[in-house]
Amino acid sequence: MKKLFFTYFSLVLFNNIFAQSGNETLPKGARSTGMGDAHVTLGDVWSVFNNIGGLSRIESSQVTFSYDHRLNLEELTTLAAAIAFKKDNSAFGLGVSNFGSDYFSQSQLGLGFSNQLGIASLGIKVTYFQTSIEGFGTGRAAIIEFGGVAELSPELFFGAHIYNPNRARYGKNSPDHLPTVVKAGLSYRASDRVMLNIEAEKDILLEPLVKIGLEYNMLEKVWARTGLNTFAQSLFFGIGFKTRKIQIDYAMTQHPQLGFTHHFSFNYSFHEK
Repeated sequence: MKKLFFTYFSLVLFNNIFAQSGNETLPKGARSTGMGDAHVTLGDVWSVFNNIGGLSRIESSQVTFSYDHRLNLEELTTLAAAIAFKKDNSAFGLGVSNFGSDYFSQSQLGLGFSNQLGIASLGIKVTYFQTSIEGFGTGRAAIIEFGGVAELSPELFFGAHIYNPNRARYGKNSPDHLPTVVKAGLSYRASDRVMLNIEAEKDILLEPLVKIGLEYNMLEKVWARTGLNTFAQSLFFGIGFKTRKIQIDYAMTQHPQLGFTHHFSFNYSFHEK
């Protein structure tokens, strides 16, 4: 019972400090985290989770996984993995993630499709979402997501994404809805070496969140990242190493009261376009 109480306390603390809407909509991948979670305009393999509309902008089929460890608590660890298949101007993606412990856990399995149409890439995703609480049972739901990224000019990109517009509940007998979240943002890319992202996120029941992220190519294969957002006054830092086939990213989040959390992700590209 003590451990169960501690787990619930940790989850409540986590949701109030680190995420505006809770774990359900937390971004995946250390690249996004390093930029303060300002990711709605990105087109990488983690678009499977973060904005399905950007997935068709990947250059090749890829597989990836990530590990997020928060507050040095196993109960707040998230594991995620995804695979994306690139075909001409379109891409399919499958993503799976798990958060929590034996006492409380949330799991997701999602399948999405994205297609490039002129300057815009649009996507749709369907996710099976499961919440399990020891002693209370398991709830299941189907969630729909829509997203898109548009290249307004060679330097300026616009992205938007909506999570759970169908207002799914945690389970058929639950009175509580899963979060419905809308994100939109701009990305200014002055060159291939630097990118500045500005993004707004709004849970329909909560105050809006503003995120700013910066990515800079320090060396040929090394990228530095930083970011901030208006929720909990957290700071974000990250570094990435990328070769023709492999990408390794690490990010660290600093909170003024709770200290640091760590995020790691690894991508492998099957072939070049």
